[in-house]
Amino acid sequence: MGGGGGGADGDPEFQIAPMIDVLLVMLIFFMSITSAQVIKVNVKGLNLPVSPNALKKDNTRNEAIVNVLWVNKKPVFNIDGKEYKEIKQVAEQIKLIKKNGERVQAKGANQEFRVVIRGDREANALSINNVLNAAGEAGIADVSFSVYNKEGG
Repeated sequence: MGGGGGGADGDPEFQIAPMIDVLLVMLIFFMSITSAQVIKVNVKGLNLPVSPNALKKDNTRNEAIVNVLWVNKKPVFNIDGKEYKEIKQVAEQIKLIKKNGERVQAKGANQEFRVVIRGDREANALSINNVLNAAGEAGIADVSFSVYNKEGG
């Protein structure tokens, strides 16, 4: 039986090419996951408020992230990179995300689906309240607010 990569004395040589292939596949996988998470939360023009008592977010749960931007004194809602001007559209999108998210098992101890509201500092309370109502319409009782814990993010 012939085996590849052996020296004249029969000692196997270390093959680096398969290791590099596996490493590159893992690198691409992690880059794609990280990019998807950054797109969800990194919205241009969103200026989050500051709360010195803010706690680190639990990233092991299924969630819908709703960004509330304040553009020309009107709210613009952003979910997964898509903008919505009407709260009815936001409610429908939250329902859809919840339906899809319930199919996937959450990694953490708390399995309950939640909505994370990322409201601009300039956004009025009515626009944030409308998102709360949309989450309630979707049957979601767990809502969190995203803020910075110090000035400058």
